[in-house]
Amino acid sequence: MAEEAHKVTLNIYDLSRGLARQLSASLLGKVIEGVWHTGIVVYGNEYFFGGGIQHLPTGTTPYGAPLRTVEMGETHVPKDVFEMYLEEITPRYTAESYNLLAHNCNNFSNEVSQFLVGKGIPDYILQLPTEVMDSPMGGLLMPMIQNLEATLRAGAVPNAPQFRPQPQASNKEKASKSEDAKTEEVSPVVAQSSAVKEKVREDPLGDARSKIQEEITREFAALMAQGTLRASEAATIATKRVMQKYGHLNAAA
Repeated sequence: MAEEAHKVTLNIYDLSRGLARQLSASLLGKVIEGVWHTGIVVYGNEYFFGGGIQHLPTGTTPYGAPLRTVEMGETHVPKDVFEMYLEEITPRYTAESYNLLAHNCNNFSNEVSQFLVGKGIPDYILQLPTEVMDSPMGGLLMPMIQNLEATLRAGAVPNAPQFRPQPQASNKEKASKSEDAKTEEVSPVVAQSSAVKEKVREDPLGDARSKIQEEITREFAALMAQGTLRASEAATIATKRVMQKYGHLNAAA
């Protein structure tokens, strides 16, 4: 049996709200479609980088509706393995390390997409800083870029929670939300355990899915303990090993 597939999409926002397209030709000598911000949507959340790695339930980010969305594919990486990966890369994605031109939200989305589905986000998004700075007037935009960078580094997204692999007491502040919203904000391990129990009641295959996910998590932890692999490599190998194991068993049956 294969691990459950999770859809992965890329949300694309224009931070300029259309002004880049209107003014870029006169300011830069070329048309810039937008000042891009992106987030990866998976497991019911949108993950993005600003004042650190942040996440919110899908459709609730302060950026509003995305200008466009791109379907990146499906991942078989379990949510808890993904969160281990986020925990590993968190020291590289901090408020202090944010750089609008070289280490921004789009670089984060690109790395996460490669981890989940094995491919990066569209080049036109990643190449935007180079495109702007290589324009005739690009150097004159540095003061504006520095101001925007300072805003984003400080956490421009209002009330966007930082990613935390452990339970947080702040969940009590969400008590007025629906039960579904509360479930989403419980510790990943607790929420996942509850979700598995519900699936077992509703789905006769739930127990098997849970067993596979637990085996992938154990295999991932064992590989990481060796200290020779990156999280993305360990997750890929762990998932393949367990899926091949159950694939062979199913074939034999």
